[in-house]
Amino acid sequence: MPQRKAVIAEDEPLLRSELRDTVATLWPELVICDEAEDGVSALHAIEQHSPDILFLDIQMPGMSGLEVARLAANTCHVVFVTAYDKYAIAAFEQGAVDYVMKPFSPARLATTIARLKEKVGTKPADLEGMLQTLLKTTTTKEYLRWITASQGQDLRLITVDEICYFQADNKYTLVVTAQQQSLIRRSIKELIPELDPAQFWQIHRGTVINVTAIAGVHRDLGGQLRVKLKHRAESLPVSDPYVHLFKSM
Repeated sequence: MPQRKAVIAEDEPLLRSELRDTVATLWPELVICDEAEDGVSALHAIEQHSPDILFLDIQMPGMSGLEVARLAANTCHVVFVTAYDKYAIAAFEQGAVDYVMKPFSPARLATTIARLKEKVGTKPADLEGMLQTLLKTTTTKEYLRWITASQGQDLRLITVDEICYFQADNKYTLVVTAQQQSLIRRSIKELIPELDPAQFWQIHRGTVINVTAIAGVHRDLGGQLRVKLKHRAESLPVSDPYVHLFKSM
């Protein structure tokens, strides 16, 4: 059997490394000939290496994975990498080789690798119809489902459902879960547009809270409204511009 080559296009370094290592374990003979962190680099890698397989993140800076897939159509087998179920399911049902969801499951990747081994010697699927459908759906706003955060010397993946609140910390943001606190290199201002407003409320200039983490509200001795949390001892102040959010409570 001829040696097969793959390119991994994923903008998150931690996830890219995890995907590379897992694929290498599951398919040692597969050569990961290049990695890309944005759409333009992915195109260059495809042109340079002519891979048999492309692991392609749908959401990437510079040029989306959908745009890359369109330009690289019919040249290699595509495995879409996505955090969004509706993208993945549509891609799979309309002809993509497969998809993997973030964060990655080794068992799911093993299934993907098995399918790739069966199809890698055949002509790649025509993705044009699927790409037309997905390009239309990307006009719908999608919100963050997970983040990568620092905890000491380690990086960890945190789903947004785990997060109690975000707290501004200079140019960084503190991510607070029931048991832990971690830092991300993004400001509150940058985060807010990417958070689902139905789930996350800004209650202070530097604080955004997960509404599912709220146990109740009360006024302190000075009359300021404060939010009590279900799984944290601290309470969080609500500044005047945001008091209206709690009128129904």
